[in-house]
Amino acid sequence: MRARITVITIGVDDLELSLQFYRDGLGFKTDGIVGKEFEQGAVVFLELQNSLKLALWPRKSISHDTGLPQTNPNPAEFTLGHNVSSKAEVDEVMVKAKNAGAVIVKPAQETFWGGYAGYFQDPDKHLWEVVWNPQW
Repeated sequence: MRARITVITIGVDDLELSLQFYRDGLGFKTDGIVGKEFEQGAVVFLELQNSLKLALWPRKSISHDTGLPQTNPNPAEFTLGHNVSSKAEVDEVMVKAKNAGAVIVKPAQETFWGGYAGYFQDPDKHLWEVVWNPQW
């Protein structure tokens, strides 16, 4: 099977708050909330790179669509990696995230493998790693 991932969907509790965080706080491009005309259909698509999108969809809608029970999220289940081109850019993104309301979990610092990275959580506690990798 050839991987053709075009959308990464994360569950959120408050779609409006998440939209504000990502669009207004971090500057992600989006058309805003779409699909309001459908029950359980409201979603936000954020432009990433190439044809990849990040979707924000209410957890209750994901639960309804899949038939799985809604459970408490675990922030350590996965991270979203935001690779940037310099240490200074890591610091800039971390400040931007903090100003948008993110919780800084681990301030940017030198890594054991020679890079520079920090972690923040969005309003739904999803972990983002902002990282500069000198090998890339």
